[in-house]
Amino acid sequence: MSIESSRDKLVDEFSSVLSEAESLLDKAAKETGDKARDLRSQVEARLLSAKLKLQELEGEAVDRANGVTTVNVKKFGVDESKFITEFDPSNPAADEKGIVKLPNVNMLVEMADMREANRSYDANLQTIKQSRDLISSTIDLLKSQ
Repeated sequence: MSIESSRDKLVDEFSSVLSEAESLLDKAAKETGDKARDLRSQVEARLLSAKLKLQELEGEAVDRANGVTTVNVKKFGVDESKFITEFDPSNPAADEKGIVKLPNVNMLVEMADMREANRSYDANLQTIKQSRDLISSTIDLLKSQ
């Protein structure tokens, strides 16, 4: 997709968001109480979404201008495992039967993942340091000749 068509698409999207926001604000002006508050919150949500999209596109434009390569997430998953349930009618989070759903987080797995990420980070950092040292040594050798 060309830059001009991307820009035109973006302008169209933001024009649509602004028109919708203006329409919702007009409705909110005619309403009172909860209905007006709900309409205003819808406007805020749409404008926030548009602002975040604009910030994302601005970041992408800066990356392209600087020739920066980025990491993109191809896929993410949702943990479908069941929540741990416990009978505790005194808990404020309990349902009508007194059952409380506890987090389905396995601390052992999470700690192992954290250690793996930490070790990967350390290995990458060490590689960068060694590359920097190698470049510095090469420059020093070239200077001494």
